[in-house]
Amino acid sequence: MLLDVWSNKENNMPLLTTLLFLIVTARLLGQIFSRFNQPAIIGEMLEGVILGPSLLNMVAPTPALSGISEFAVFLIVLSAGLEMNFKEVVDSMRGKGVVIALLGFLLPLTGGILVGMGFGFDVNRTIFLGLCVSITALPVTISILQSFKLLDSNIARFSVATAIFNDVAALLILGVILNLPEQKSYHAVGHAIFTASSKLILLILLIVGVSLVIEKVTEKGVRIDQWSEKLVAFIGNEALFGLLLLLVLVFGSVSAALGFHFVIGAFFGALMIDRKFFLPSRYKELELTLSSITGGFLAPVFFAYLGLEFKVQIIDSFAFVAVVLAVSIATKIAAGWLGGRLIGLSKTDALGIGFILNGRGVMELVIASIAYDRGFIGQDLFSVLVLMGVITTLITPLMFRKWIMPRLTAHEV
Repeated sequence: MLLDVWSNKENNMPLLTTLLFLIVTARLLGQIFSRFNQPAIIGEMLEGVILGPSLLNMVAPTPALSGISEFAVFLIVLSAGLEMNFKEVVDSMRGKGVVIALLGFLLPLTGGILVGMGFGFDVNRTIFLGLCVSITALPVTISILQSFKLLDSNIARFSVATAIFNDVAALLILGVILNLPEQKSYHAVGHAIFTASSKLILLILLIVGVSLVIEKVTEKGVRIDQWSEKLVAFIGNEALFGLLLLLVLVFGSVSAALGFHFVIGAFFGALMIDRKFFLPSRYKELELTLSSITGGFLAPVFFAYLGLEFKVQIIDSFAFVAVVLAVSIATKIAAGWLGGRLIGLSKTDALGIGFILNGRGVMELVIASIAYDRGFIGQDLFSVLVLMGVITTLITPLMFRKWIMPRLTAHEV
């Protein structure tokens, strides 16, 4: 759960009133941006900035809103997993795709660490600055690609794979740091690394094992779509939707229990639900149900909440902010461009991946919140990291719209 560290005045609006207010205003501002051919999520995030502590201070980030935002993340990931192909995503994470994934993590991580060292930070603050710069948030990446209707593209496959790799790598390092004892002997450090790595291997084995079972079942001629229809006839279409949610929740819960973010497991759980498991008409019903709940209700709350987390008044050094923003944006673009070109992608696809990788959003805020809560960083650095996460997420679709979409459209024509 994201941490509210600011001491603003108490928000006296009831939760339901606050939620409805956020939804209506976020949707309104999102539609205004859509009318000017900009992604709706830009308006939704700006709505959070305007109503939040930075400007009008009408709505404060609260644990209740944070919980609703996390539920929105779950449904966004579920919706994307249903649209994407498991084999294509896994294939993009191995072979040539590893080049982009490694560069997309290591180059920003190095840049963040160098910034921390240049400003005289201690080891803890330097490491956490590097981790937050290296993040690419999976839910934000998926949402931006969905808004441009590009989930079935090279940009999407490599961006999503890189986001997964970056998040897992950052959370693995976070797990090692959090498990380090106060007396940091070589034996203790080695044990912490071994424990975190073992948990990651268990998660991978679970995902690969379930996917292999599904593959073997379908190879033997079992028609899963017929079984799903029998299930619908017995318990109803709504119950089928509930069972799908339960399956994805199981994967997410296992991921969280192993020390990784819930989103990682939930995404792979949703990704394994293939279109061929349902009749085309039934699959369309599931998509419509998810899109109406997510796009019309919860996704605007998620992006508005990101805007609420931003508070400009707490920033002390704007020179430091400028350097962090420049390094975080430039290293992601450079990593996507260089990695894409090295594996033979077009200039447009490579640059598009670099832009998309800048969407940090909720994952970066999660790591920053944990670091602040555990005392690894202070309130000043936490506020800068929140600002960096919000701004980089805010400008990602703008950059993509301006410099990538016209080239993709021209290519299609």
